[in-house]
Amino acid sequence: ELSLTTPIRNDSGKLEITVVNIQKFDILDIKPHYDLNIQRVYFIDEAHRSYNPKGTFLGNLYSIDKEAIFIALTGTPLLKKEFKSTDIFGNYIHKYYYNLSIKDGYTLRLIREEIEANYKTKLKEILEEIEIQKGTFKLKEITSHKNFVKPMLEYIIKDLENFRRLHNEKVGGMVVCDSSQQARALYEVFNEKFIFNEYCLAAEPKLRRDFKVEQAALILHDEDTKAIRENKIDDFKEGKIDLLIVYNMLLTGFDAKILKKLYLTRVIKAHNLLQTLTRVNRPYKNFKYGYIVDFANIKDEFDKTNKLYWQELQNELGDEVEKYSEIFKSSEEIEKELNEIREFLFEFDTENLEIFSKQIREIEDMEKIREIIKKLENLKELFNIAKLYGYEEITKKVDIFRINKMLNETKNYLSLLKDKEAINRDFSEILNIALEDVVFEFLKTKEEELKLADELKEVLKDVREEFTRNFDKDDVEYISLKEELERLLKKRNIFEATTEEIKENIPLLREIYKKIKALNRANERLSRKYKNDKKFAKIHKNLKNKLTAKEIEIQKRLLALKEKADEMVLNRSDIITQENIFKGELLKDVVNEFSDYNLKYDDFIYIGNLIVKEYVNEYRAS
Repeated sequence: ELSLTTPIRNDSGKLEITVVNIQKFDILDIKPHYDLNIQRVYFIDEAHRSYNPKGTFLGNLYSIDKEAIFIALTGTPLLKKEFKSTDIFGNYIHKYYYNLSIKDGYTLRLIREEIEANYKTKLKEILEEIEIQKGTFKLKEITSHKNFVKPMLEYIIKDLENFRRLHNEKVGGMVVCDSSQQARALYEVFNEKFIFNEYCLAAEPKLRRDFKVEQAALILHDEDTKAIRENKIDDFKEGKIDLLIVYNMLLTGFDAKILKKLYLTRVIKAHNLLQTLTRVNRPYKNFKYGYIVDFANIKDEFDKTNKLYWQELQNELGDEVEKYSEIFKSSEEIEKELNEIREFLFEFDTENLEIFSKQIREIEDMEKIREIIKKLENLKELFNIAKLYGYEEITKKVDIFRINKMLNETKNYLSLLKDKEAINRDFSEILNIALEDVVFEFLKTKEEELKLADELKEVLKDVREEFTRNFDKDDVEYISLKEELERLLKKRNIFEATTEEIKENIPLLREIYKKIKALNRANERLSRKYKNDKKFAKIHKNLKNKLTAKEIEIQKRLLALKEKADEMVLNRSDIITQENIFKGELLKDVVNEFSDYNLKYDDFIYIGNLIVKEYVNEYRAS
């Protein structure tokens, strides 16, 4: 029984639950059985990490225990086109969004600090002087060079010390390097203690000793034993080590509340990026944010990943998204995009595949080839959309068979270009000579909060709920707010928003939310004046705009008419289905109540029609 807190082991026939924690295993030795009373349930933690359907672990698990139930847990589901978490494990059982986690106090918001790398002598000019052409060196040879590493490390340590002093807390930092070479170079330079010799003498004398960065640890998979690495990690969590220097280690699953500064020197892709960023989002003392110091400019990749998650979040809104935005492309929009793609491909012979192949193979610029691939993929997508929506005239204009052939040919040529780039002579030595004259300088240019798309989703959900709650959809103010919302969603393309656009859109949505909520509250207050009868609240608002009378006088007369109309409907249930009779009998009461106003006969008819219409609509809605 689930209510019991102790394990049940019995031979009396009571239901048993056995829990086994499996950390790692290579071969599963679960023999098939036919005992209908046994049901195995696997909870697979961190399901984004190693459950590629092409791998062996998940395949073995499924094949050996086919009757089991598999429940996957993950902080960042896989959303790639090749495979998604839902493709592997099925639909979501439950979702818990980042903004809710912040609200509940489990995680912190993230602040991104943008860093620019400047150098006094342009690297391009130096490379040209020694006649090294593009593609003959690897970027990691530059970023692991001492002239690059030294000032970057100086910036990191100075920044972490100032950060500690600002918050009056001895927190830790972690540098995520772009290669193991760079990680080793950083650690080597750190151990030379050049920083303390060069700039600490000029630093503020009052800097507390425990705020200084004096201990660092290098964590690489091929550096030290596992036990030594674990000891270093424990020392970091206890505050004995100030700075961790890593490459592909500790980016997922690593939990250290003391870690509040993450220094990124490389761009990390997709779900791995969110996993890495959230290393610094654990609540710790009075900190409200975790900080990302961005040397690599992750903005585009973050926006790309955020867009994937936003598309995933839209599933939560379902059909209601359609109420606020034209998310489906019209035939005119598709036609326009098709014409733009045709214009871009104009220089190529798209009718003859052989000539097309020859033309693209004359291009050596990989970015140009990537752009052609992008256009062809878009062309293919537009064809599929047109087919889906039944735009037959458009599908007739696109030869999808030829498009697929062109796309495959272009992708194959791109792979060939990549292979050529990879086979380059080693210019490490000559590059080192060039870099001796390059002086790098790192400067923080701006600071921004990294907002995940789920915050935008929740604001939109709040707005939607308030619009749904409004009971007077014919109100001029309601219509105006609805149009304002529709313009915002359509104009700003809110469903494909970048980080910057999310930051702009959220306050605008909140302002609309504030207005519609205020309108709803005013409606509710007015409804209470009529014993919570929404019909007469709407009638009141219509008459307020038409008559010059005080509202209290309008209320007095409408309450009298409400009593008469309610009595009619109560005593004669058939009158609600006979509108003309209802109007005729109510009209004399309307004239009596508003006889002291200078109204025309049409005005009395208007008031009577308003009241009858509300009763009839209420009857039909029920």
